[in-house]
Amino acid sequence: MSTYLTILGFNSAIPTVNTSPTSQLLEMEERSFLIDCGEGTQVQLRKAKARFSRINHIFISHLHGDHCFGLPGLIASFRLLGRDVPLHVYGPKGIKKMLETIFNITETHRGFEVVYHELQSKESEKIFEDNRVEVYTIPLDHRIYCNGYLFKEKKKDKHLNMKEITKYPEIETCDYHNIKSGKDFELSDGYILKNEVLTTEPSAPVSYAFCSDTRYLESVIPIIKNVTVLYHESTFLHDLKEMADYTGHSTALEAAIIAQQAEVGKLILGHFSNRYGDLSVFTDEAREIFPNTFLPKALEVVKF
Repeated sequence: MSTYLTILGFNSAIPTVNTSPTSQLLEMEERSFLIDCGEGTQVQLRKAKARFSRINHIFISHLHGDHCFGLPGLIASFRLLGRDVPLHVYGPKGIKKMLETIFNITETHRGFEVVYHELQSKESEKIFEDNRVEVYTIPLDHRIYCNGYLFKEKKKDKHLNMKEITKYPEIETCDYHNIKSGKDFELSDGYILKNEVLTTEPSAPVSYAFCSDTRYLESVIPIIKNVTVLYHESTFLHDLKEMADYTGHSTALEAAIIAQQAEVGKLILGHFSNRYGDLSVFTDEAREIFPNTFLPKALEVVKF
């Protein structure tokens, strides 16, 4: 089962005719996670033909408008579409007050519960877990409190080797769970069938790290070590490092250094300043350090 990342928006601050502020849809293990929700996100979701009803968890990195101003409208649309199941919203302390104030003033009524998970720890913490996926915060260094997010598939059960299993009538369907979990099988005559004969190895778990607005920060490296795909902001080129530090952002070179030291599989840059017309300059700079670096494209689907 593949994981799909849809880039809904990737530019910084101000929407343009062709680009939208930060937002991504991650589909992992049949779960749909929305990451950040800048202005126009629900329009991008429609263009991507995403199923709104599958989005039950929304992760907001910080409360700057280009990362959250699309959220009130999206939640209002959920109600108009007849949603009746809870929606979980993860974000900095204050996100509940922001949204509930908007809903109260505008008399936006909801037919479903919004469950708020307000974050304020400066240490990485697990904030979501089910039987297939775990999500951790990645504390960042921006002008206001900000987190990235790490999404990890859990280790999968082994696949049954039915060609071998059907040779032994003693193995019943009720035994499959134990075999998939790695146990050997003992026949009635005492002979032990080794698990490696009865199964094949599953695909390796994949992981995705989203590092939103942040200064260069080496403390993220052990958190995101060996992730399959890393998205890391790169608002400026390195000749404007002083401006990057002042505004709480990173350069393409710094994003590449993080990717290299964390030994990630693939780096996607984003959150580019509108001062740059030709975005290829970002990959030119980053690939000097980390060759497997790519630019995002609006509504592009990255499979991994």
